[in-house]
Amino acid sequence: MTLGRLGLIAAAATLAGCATNQPSPYPQQRPPARYRAPATPAVSPATYVAQASSIDLFVIRSSQLALSRSGSGAVRDLARRLVAAHEGTASQLSFAGRRLDLLPSAALLPQHQAMLDELQSSSNFDATYLRQQRAIHGASFSLHSNFAARGTSPTLRPVAANAAAVERSHLDMLRRL
Repeated sequence: MTLGRLGLIAAAATLAGCATNQPSPYPQQRPPARYRAPATPAVSPATYVAQASSIDLFVIRSSQLALSRSGSGAVRDLARRLVAAHEGTASQLSFAGRRLDLLPSAALLPQHQAMLDELQSSSNFDATYLRQQRAIHGASFSLHSNFAARGTSPTLRPVAANAAAVERSHLDMLRRL
């Protein structure tokens, strides 16, 4: 062996001796949790418009109900923000959908109507409202994120990307309540 190779081997052996299998006394920092959409195939543009418009409509109607029934100022403030934001995403979806001849429905899908019925008859309004908002915003974030990444409509993908960002901020707000 040459002197250069012996030097490299010695350096490698020295460094290997420094390595330990003991855990570091410093806890590893994990990146902050982010909402990530599961990698599922995107729905068709028509299904996307139907689901997204029903979600917007549910959030608007349930939040309008919260404005009149909630006993919490924080919940009413959240409801005002959600109404404004979801009226905006609904308008964007409607505008893009018209370009594709996919008009959003003015009626809720059955599962969203059932949620609204449950909320209207709830004896613990604020708890039911917050639980439902967390669930619907999680589902909405997944729908929009998946369509933004894998949707087949170039017209709807930017709408979905914007709506996903809005939903991410809503999930953050809901997590703090």
